Order: sequence, then C-alpha cells, then structure tokens
Amino acid sequence: MSRIQIPLDLLTSRLNLSDRFAGVRSQSLAARFSNLKPLSEFLDLKRLSKPANFGEVQSRVNYNLGHFSSNYAVVFVMLSIYSLITNPLLLFVIVLVVGGMWGIGKLDGRDLDIGVFRATSSQLYTGLLIVSVPLGIFASPISTILWLIGASGVSILGHASFMDKPIDEAFSGEAV
Repeated sequence: MSRIQIPLDLLTSRLNLSDRFAGVRSQSLAARFSNLKPLSEFLDLKRLSKPANFGEVQSRVNYNLGHFSSNYAVVFVMLSIYSLITNPLLLFVIVLVVGGMWGIGKLDGRDLDIGVFRATSSQLYTGLLIVSVPLGIFASPISTILWLIGASGVSILGHASFMDKPIDEAFSGEAV
C-alpha cells in the first residue's frame, strides 16, 4: 500500500497566507499603536447618539473602525486578559504548555536525568501532551474564545455604531 503525498505548499500558496499578513508583521508595536486616540475622544459622551437608520449605522461603523482601530485593539487585549484572569485553569494550562515546551527545548535533545530517573525528549513531550490535553479540555477554551468574540463584538461594534462622527467628517461626503 503506497502513501498518499499531499503537497501542502501548493495548498497554502494558493491561499496566499504569507503575503496576507506581511503588513502586520512589518509594523512595530509602537507604530501600530501610534494612532491611539485619547480617552476623552474615545469615550466622548456628547457624541453618543442613536443612529436614525441602518445606513447611518454602516457609515458610523465604517468610519469608527478605521478611526479608533488601535483603541479597539486595546479593548480586545483587555478583554483577553480579563478572560484569562477569570479562567485560572486555562491560564495555568497555557503557562504549563509554554513552560514545558521551553524547558524541554532547553535540554537541546539531551535526556533528562534526575537521580535514577531518565527521560528522553520524546517521553517528556508525550508526558506534557498527556497532562495538558485533558486539562485543556477541562479548562473550556472554546467557551472562553466564544465569550471573547461575543464580548469584544458587542462592545466594539456597539461603540462604533453609537459614536457619532465628528461634525467636520459628517459633511465631508456630501456634495455642495
């Protein structure tokens, strides 16, 4: 029986994944957050109003997602940190996996010798997998991710749809 060879590079090259995120990788973290708006502008209660119709909602969301993109990224990061703090088992599993991979990687392929106990890197990776998969399933990462998507979607899209455009931007699209 012969093996089936799947050319993964052909599949991934058709999706153009490497070029799609090249702009994100080329920016530094400081450059990405350089257009962070001040809290007085981001939380300006005088500009909060109910949109008249769905067209106005689309217009506001389109403008505000571009204008406050760095602020929305900070909101997403803050909600992510909150979700990890309120789910300590998931935080423990993430720290365990990252620490275990780092510790096994520091061995550089050598065996771990503790007294009379000897374990190869393969055995250590298997042990880490056996411990982390059940703990990871029990930590409910899928519900945490779904909560994060819902909470960030409601807060970001809610802010973007209720925050009115500035006066000078509101009339820039109209012909005189």
